[in-house]
Amino acid sequence: MSTPIKYVDELNAHYGSMGHPPYKWTINTEAPFTPLTKPLSECTVTMLTSGGISQCTAPAWDPMSRNDHRLDAIPNDADSADFQIHDAYYDHRDADEDLNCQFPIDRLRELVEAGELGALAPRFWSGFMGRIYNRTKVIEESAPAYAAELKKDEVDLLIAVPA
Repeated sequence: MSTPIKYVDELNAHYGSMGHPPYKWTINTEAPFTPLTKPLSECTVTMLTSGGISQCTAPAWDPMSRNDHRLDAIPNDADSADFQIHDAYYDHRDADEDLNCQFPIDRLRELVEAGELGALAPRFWSGFMGRIYNRTKVIEESAPAYAAELKKDEVDLLIAVPA
């Protein structure tokens, strides 16, 4: 029988060997669960990717970024051929061939067209790219600011697509 890898211990040892202090892991004991109040076919949907994806006309992401709280709004009718990926943390060769592997904008449009989803929010999102270690800033600034944008767009459902 194999022994499970203690992921948190391994990460702390790895980064500790480079001189970093132990990471303060976030443990949510009171994270609110908010069930949908209507069927998916009536929901307004958006998505967020952290995969270093930007439209070709926008600045590229720093592929080795740390603590990057940048958040790009992407029009929901953006052409899926008009994107670039700059991220050194995952193998994005498949997404380079078909963006929908990491940012399924065409698939979401198809689900709306088929009546499976109600509507797309006016904006999709790309952001929080790379490694973010300053969790206090996420909790106190970035996440609330992002939540306010989702409320402006009357989003019922956010699909998070981590890289």
